[in-house]
Amino acid sequence: MKPKDILSLLGIRPAARTYGSAVRTFDLPKDGRVEYAQWLHPRETEKAIRQDAVDALRGFIRPGDVAIDIGAHTGDSTLPIALAAGPTGCVLALEPNRFVYPVLARNAALNTEKARIVPLMFAATPEDGTVEFEYSDAGFCNGGRHEGISRWRHAHAFRLAVEGRNLDRYLRAHHAELLPRLRYIKVDAEGFDLTILGTLDRLIAERRPFIKAEVYKHTGRERRECLFDFLAAHGYAVHHFDGEARYRGERLERSDVMRWAHYDVFCDPGTEAPRAGTAASRAVAAAPVS
Repeated sequence: MKPKDILSLLGIRPAARTYGSAVRTFDLPKDGRVEYAQWLHPRETEKAIRQDAVDALRGFIRPGDVAIDIGAHTGDSTLPIALAAGPTGCVLALEPNRFVYPVLARNAALNTEKARIVPLMFAATPEDGTVEFEYSDAGFCNGGRHEGISRWRHAHAFRLAVEGRNLDRYLRAHHAELLPRLRYIKVDAEGFDLTILGTLDRLIAERRPFIKAEVYKHTGRERRECLFDFLAAHGYAVHHFDGEARYRGERLERSDVMRWAHYDVFCDPGTEAPRAGTAASRAVAAAPVS
């Protein structure tokens, strides 16, 4: 932990800061010219929209498909998904952070002839209401809900109240027409991924979308095993995510959950019969909070 992080955790922190964005252009060999709004936060890495990343997504996303990007941030993950789904498809992109959401909304307004993005400014939570997220700096660049993890461990001292909604109920009330085409769910929630997927238990059983989820560095073995058990109960083959150009890496077993400190998994519904509902719900219920 850096000295400035210790000071921030002790309450000595600068005032909140906002940053704008700048539109950058990428000429892709197949998809042509694509625009992307780069957030100008000094801690935000420079993003690139790559053809191989879009092509990899087209390995399982078809034109007209629907995807959900939970933890969309600026939209750097959302835009390639939306390009793969095309203008007849749709990506619902969740980002509750009011400091970064305007950049996501700007990206949703670009490339409309090639992609459809619907930005949503709320977090996926078990129940509707206000929840507290933690971030690493006064510009609220990197962070999320660190459920059950000590602040001295995750070192995110800047708190932000965000709106939370039960996503399953929201989707059925506001986007029911899209659900039959649901093909992909991406979750990046700093250790909150299992809780979010648990709230989507019924939808996952009904639609069996491909799933990409994060295994956060500060989660312990039990919670990682519960995430694996949840996915296995739904009949998924769990793969190590090897990068944006190769989603299906090595197939993983339950015994592999601690092999990497921090990694993503890509989950293929395949043809294995799911044991969804009670088995998957028990996996979430049994999960420790850290």
